[in-house]
Amino acid sequence: MRPRVVILGGGFGGLYAAKALANRSVDVTLIDRRNFHLFQPLLYQAATGELSPADIAFPLRVIFRRAPNVRVLLAKATGIDPRRRRIELEDGEPIPYDFLIAAPGAQNHYFAHRQWERFAPGLKSIEDATRIRHKILYAFEAAEREPNLVKRRAWLTFLVVGAGPTGVELAGALGEIANDALKGDFRSIRPEEARILLVDPAPRVLPPFHPSLSEAAERALIGLGVQSLLRRKVIDIQPEFVELEDETGRRERIDTRTVLWAAGVRAAPFSSILAQATGIEPDRAGRLPVGTDCSLPGWPEIFVIGDAACFLGPDGKPLPGVAPVAMQQGRYVARTILKRLHGQTPQPFHYREKGNLAVIGRAAAVAQFPHLRFSGLVAWLLWLFVHLMYLVGFQNRLVVFIRWGFNYFTYNRGARLITGPPEKTPDDALDCLHSASAKIKI
Repeated sequence: MRPRVVILGGGFGGLYAAKALANRSVDVTLIDRRNFHLFQPLLYQAATGELSPADIAFPLRVIFRRAPNVRVLLAKATGIDPRRRRIELEDGEPIPYDFLIAAPGAQNHYFAHRQWERFAPGLKSIEDATRIRHKILYAFEAAEREPNLVKRRAWLTFLVVGAGPTGVELAGALGEIANDALKGDFRSIRPEEARILLVDPAPRVLPPFHPSLSEAAERALIGLGVQSLLRRKVIDIQPEFVELEDETGRRERIDTRTVLWAAGVRAAPFSSILAQATGIEPDRAGRLPVGTDCSLPGWPEIFVIGDAACFLGPDGKPLPGVAPVAMQQGRYVARTILKRLHGQTPQPFHYREKGNLAVIGRAAAVAQFPHLRFSGLVAWLLWLFVHLMYLVGFQNRLVVFIRWGFNYFTYNRGARLITGPPEKTPDDALDCLHSASAKIKI
């Protein structure tokens, strides 16, 4: 029998590991709950109507059509027996392995306030993106028919929690929707009067970037009508308002019906399952500490990569949970497995920092490289090129390129569809509660 490699997760880490093992002398089983690879860096554009979800997703089976040694399974892993080397599935027989590459990804992290997820969706999946798109577009529709000016202002107030790259991109996209895409579409409201707030405890937006780039991003956000509320933390989220607290302890209430969460992530649930089965203690974000070859201590046949791994860099800090880290780890682990099978000793993993990019809006972005940083149009063009090149599938690249070009010249967002169940307002929820009470009394 040939060595059996099981890969959990079809994100960047799992995908690049499987591609590196394709058509090699191993049998690969790629397991994912979705039948597609999702290009998460552009997920915010699906959430704001600039792209369709299908534009940033590509079927896994198509990717590995020409790799007969790679088998793709649509399944959910619910357990692991590391001593017998088996992965347990929610439905179906266990999958045996000789090597396991765990790349389960991450989930939204609400910092011990999981109840906030009902009112402030995060952005990690296509379902999240369509829910956010629903909330954004529905808010303008609700404001259009709201006669009360105070309630209308609440509908037109959008609050984004988290001023990292995802939060900045979401806030910038909201500014473009209000100022350009929806301008002139309504009769009772003026979308450009929407209030867009970006909240973060940090002293500046984009904390991972150089202060000069943070200043450039701040200026671009102001140009889009985004107001940054820095040095403030969220202490409560309710259907009709958000409560903030600054460094001095002063509290502030903001009436809003639309809150978007971009404040943090933690490792996916399978990481805790793996930790319990192997006796490895995860960190506060649920990530598992790994050795220099990305394997779990004491379990050399189990590799953990991407958002689920706590790999310490040269500065002693964990590597960031970004796509380039997962991609490089995926390729490295695949090479490590092949070297071990040939009796060779692999070199330790070293992350090559290629730079960071963040987009704010039309012709506005920031770029940071080890010895170079700049902002503006050039950074925006570079951002476009890099994301197009990393998209999986020529068809997706072509479609996204055409959509971007069309949107740039028309200021339009073609995927402005409100899908899913109707949005429940607090008044609707109260009516439902009263109706249920009445039925119980009867």
